[in-house]
Amino acid sequence: MPEVKHFGVFQFKSDVSAEQIENCFSKLTGMVGQIPGLLEVIHGPYDSPEGLNDGFTHGFIMTFDSPAARDAYLPHPVHEAVKDQVLPYLERVIVFDFNV
Repeated sequence: MPEVKHFGVFQFKSDVSAEQIENCFSKLTGMVGQIPGLLEVIHGPYDSPEGLNDGFTHGFIMTFDSPAARDAYLPHPVHEAVKDQVLPYLERVIVFDFNV
């Protein structure tokens, strides 16, 4: 069964501090071990001279052990709580999934 990569990019609102951004990503990484099948969350700020980020400042990649685990994560109460805590800080978000 393929793993699933759940990739996203965030554009934080202009008044969001570095500390608030780090707290948002702490919430995301904290889901590992709380949601079955969520193996890893990595993240970081945009860092390329290419300049094709379209205003998005940070990205993350989550790895799930299967499509079923990703599907169970989407409505999971821990994920819903993290969304409620992170979304107020965002101007825009894009999420894209693919199997590997």
